[in-house]
Amino acid sequence: MLSLSPSRASDLVARFAGLPVLVVGDIMLDRFIVGRVTRMSPEAPVPVVQFQSEYFLLGGAANVAHNIAALGGRPSLIGLVGADEAARKVRAELAAAGLGVDGLVEDRDRPTTEKVRVVTERHQQVARIDYEREADASGEVERAIVDRVTRLGRGAKALMVSDYLKGTVTRDVVRALTRRASLSGERSSVPLIIDPKIPHLDFYAGATLVTPNHHEAETATHRRIRTDDDAREAGRDFRRRAQCDAVLITRGDQGMWVSEDGAEGSIPAVARDVADVTGAGDTVAATLALALAAGATLTEAAILANHAAGIVVGKFGPATVSRDELRAALNV
Repeated sequence: MLSLSPSRASDLVARFAGLPVLVVGDIMLDRFIVGRVTRMSPEAPVPVVQFQSEYFLLGGAANVAHNIAALGGRPSLIGLVGADEAARKVRAELAAAGLGVDGLVEDRDRPTTEKVRVVTERHQQVARIDYEREADASGEVERAIVDRVTRLGRGAKALMVSDYLKGTVTRDVVRALTRRASLSGERSSVPLIIDPKIPHLDFYAGATLVTPNHHEAETATHRRIRTDDDAREAGRDFRRRAQCDAVLITRGDQGMWVSEDGAEGSIPAVARDVADVTGAGDTVAATLALALAAGATLTEAAILANHAAGIVVGKFGPATVSRDELRAALNV
């Protein structure tokens, strides 16, 4: 079982302040329509939701960037939006969170990815409507993303990819990121972390760290993961398959499994009341990127990310974790 001393944890979290991190990936707008359910519809066996309120949250790569900012880092965000009202709302939410919009690339042929959730006042989800186009970016749009990687990636201490298969992350975009990571002569000097989707697995060759969840790791390796021994073999297979330096498998209530040369082991889940796991992977990704940028080993970064995830699952919807919250969870 892997561990991290309180003094080392405190030192790493203190180093988060002002660290520049480039986040590239699929930007989403999460819209919540909140209402009260008092009866079933006479037209169909569905509840009637009496509207009470609505609100918006940043999702996907935008939530990763928001978490980095909440933890004290300085994120730059690159991703696609459409020419629509949802894009205007994304820009407004980014501005409200103190995040820049220079990295937004407009694609008039697709909608801004928006997930509309109808929920009760007790946060029970009734329905979800997705507005999206999954085709990978190409042509001028893809070139615009690559251009922003080149421009906004200068000086970044970590590069983070948040891939939701919504078009931003293409083979050429990842190649531009691996080039940016290796400009100083050694790939590992600027870590490239990828929160993956398995259909794009062949894109990720050369990454420092890939972070599949339990099901993604099973799909990629054709292995069932039930025990630590299963996770060990799946981690090794995943590294070979993705041609990456290291793998962190997130296993829900089973914690995490770290796999890299010279370090393998489990990190137990932090026991907390779970309200909602939406966006927990974004918080893990943000914390990993900042910790690696701060000089943490993969094991140290994973332990910090595990505690951050334990905090955010106690909140509803895509949420952020502050440095003070993380320090409190670590007792430092």
